[in-house]
Amino acid sequence: MTSLPPARDPRRATATAALLVLGSCISLQFGAALAYQLFPAVGAWGMTTLRLGLAAIVLLLVVRPRVRGWTRSQWLATAAFGAALAGMNGFFYWGISTVPLGPAVAIEFLGPLVLTAVLSRGIREWAWLIPAMIGMGLFAVDHLRGVSHLDPLGLVFILVAGLFWALYILASERAGRKVEGAGGLAVAVTIAAVLVAPFGLSSAVPAVVAEPSLLLLALPAALLASVIPYSLEFAALRRLPKPVFGILLSLEPAVAATAGFLLLGQGMSVLGACAVALVVVASIGSTLGARTPKRPREEVAVAA
Repeated sequence: MTSLPPARDPRRATATAALLVLGSCISLQFGAALAYQLFPAVGAWGMTTLRLGLAAIVLLLVVRPRVRGWTRSQWLATAAFGAALAGMNGFFYWGISTVPLGPAVAIEFLGPLVLTAVLSRGIREWAWLIPAMIGMGLFAVDHLRGVSHLDPLGLVFILVAGLFWALYILASERAGRKVEGAGGLAVAVTIAAVLVAPFGLSSAVPAVVAEPSLLLLALPAALLASVIPYSLEFAALRRLPKPVFGILLSLEPAVAATAGFLLLGQGMSVLGACAVALVVVASIGSTLGARTPKRPREEVAVAA
């Protein structure tokens, strides 16, 4: 009788997925800081179009998705994923044209926070939301004190981006179940690029034609802010429950504040530092307290 190989350690799988999310956070926010520098030349939507367009080209060349045999369900899941990507990117970059990167990501995180609260089934998950919410509230205190300026219209765009971020988490997880490999991601990013193109091509194309060197900044921004983070998140979502994945993303305000300071010269007050610390505590707590759902013994044997 052939013995079954040992089952994978759920805790090790969770830790690996957490590292994927952390890598995504770092890549995404430093890529966003790079993309921010394109605003004067192409504008927010032009930069979003350039970044997603280049990311789509790279992913299509690398992944070469085989879509000929896709079912209607697979196409619908991937289209929803692409629409969420388009809305999340377009409104977020429109927002950070007037709101500093660190506070913007903290405010945008309201979307995943609400999603996490809705999906949560235990007291521990709710408890770790409290320090994260307090941390984000401290950014608002800084605004009221006049330490930082949060443009009202920019805040609206960031909140809309937060809604699309929550939809992105749901849609990407569903697309990951429907489509094997990274083909779903490549097609979704392509769909997102097509959806934002009408808003950004008119500013992006003339700017690149007049100054082709802009591509030297746009390409690494596309890799760091799209290709790498979305690939890592796509892989992590296949290993983590959605509530745990959502709250792990609370690391992003901390990373965004660091990227904004190092690359954009956007300073951070004492209250801002406290906000970052609270968000990090919430992230660590959610990771350590994450519970892996138990599976029947037969299912574990088959999966192994």
